[in-house]
Amino acid sequence: MNIPGPVEMILKLLEAHGHAAHCVGGCVRDPLLGRTPEDWDVATSALPEETLAVFPGRAFPTGLRHGTVTVREGSYSVEVTTFRTDGPYADSRHPDSVTFTRSLRDDLSRRDFTVNAMAVDLRGELTDPFGGQADLKAQVLRCVGDPEERFGEDALRILRCLRFSATLGFSVEAETARGLRDCKGLLSNIAAERVRSELTKLLCGKAAAEVLREYPEVVGAVLPEILPMVGFEQHSRYHCYDVWEHTLHALAAAPQEPVLRWAVLLHDVGKPCCFTRDERGGHFYGHPAVSAEIADAVLRRLKFDNATRDAVTTLVAWHDREIPRTEKGVRRALMKLGEERMRQLTEVKRADNLGQAPELRSRLREVERGAEILDALLARDACFSLKQLAVNGRDLMELGLRGPEIGAALDRLISAVVDGELPNEKSALLCAERARKFAETPEEQRI
Repeated sequence: MNIPGPVEMILKLLEAHGHAAHCVGGCVRDPLLGRTPEDWDVATSALPEETLAVFPGRAFPTGLRHGTVTVREGSYSVEVTTFRTDGPYADSRHPDSVTFTRSLRDDLSRRDFTVNAMAVDLRGELTDPFGGQADLKAQVLRCVGDPEERFGEDALRILRCLRFSATLGFSVEAETARGLRDCKGLLSNIAAERVRSELTKLLCGKAAAEVLREYPEVVGAVLPEILPMVGFEQHSRYHCYDVWEHTLHALAAAPQEPVLRWAVLLHDVGKPCCFTRDERGGHFYGHPAVSAEIADAVLRRLKFDNATRDAVTTLVAWHDREIPRTEKGVRRALMKLGEERMRQLTEVKRADNLGQAPELRSRLREVERGAEILDALLARDACFSLKQLAVNGRDLMELGLRGPEIGAALDRLISAVVDGELPNEKSALLCAERARKFAETPEEQRI
């Protein structure tokens, strides 16, 4: 294993002072999978005060209660934590107390999954008391010890398990899977921010659709809004899947980007409460607006930032809207959405169509045609926003417009340019506004 120089230096200094020191957790797992670790964590037999003494001026107490000291070495900030065992977890999230130990095995035994319960020392010697390396090769997630005990200690591990399954593409061992389902009620103890983080990583995983298909009731413990979609038949020639299966097929077709994955997950969440049926089949009139409303409530509850919430709800509200495949139609949508949102909407529409009946995927050509028109408009710097308009408020003030009149005039002019009624040229726009102003001025006031 190629341990970075700064991390290697931390291990060397700890050992030089008579302490055992090992890289642990994800930074051991990821290289064995051929991946580059995002963070490096060290576990040591040194007590926190001993670690601080080894690295004077470079070590900072960031979690002394749990034995954690952050050591800065070069450009790296490495969490160095004393070997420990955990006491009871009254809140299903944090141990009420910890006991420091000199045993690496005891420390590894408290960890969540076997693939995260391995350690490597300075010489590359692997310590793997629970079969993590074998589970990595088998691509299996298995709890260390009793699953219900592990999940009972820290309910966030339930979502971490699903997240690892989605991002790594690993299956979940049978007893661990049973524990996920039996302990899902404990997720109510987890802070919204932590739920948001784990769900977002899960959704962006390569196997997200498979995990959601296997464990809807577990995810539904924190996202109850998805449960009515499961098994809800659409009774429509456009859909060969129920609402949930359609959503999962669409999700798998969407780029692995948070805004797009959240938008696709929630784009049809309002369908079950909008369902009607007649001799022509099932209908979901008004479902985009209802879905957007539900999505907004979900994202607020999970404490998403305003920009992400606005992006997702806009995409959900627009996902089924017909945009004419004409320059005028695409320009009008551009004027309302802007380039970034338009491109995201194209991806959502593409994924939505790929989740429909295969014989109806010819509609993909319409989506692609819209994207081609968009590219052509942007390539020639077509005007679709006030920022690009050849006139501004100061120009209109010189015509004698004041206050709200200026905003109204700018709106008229940008609409005329977008619709192709006027060229985006200063002289033409001012002439048109001057003529309009003249026409609206009473004859006795004209000069």
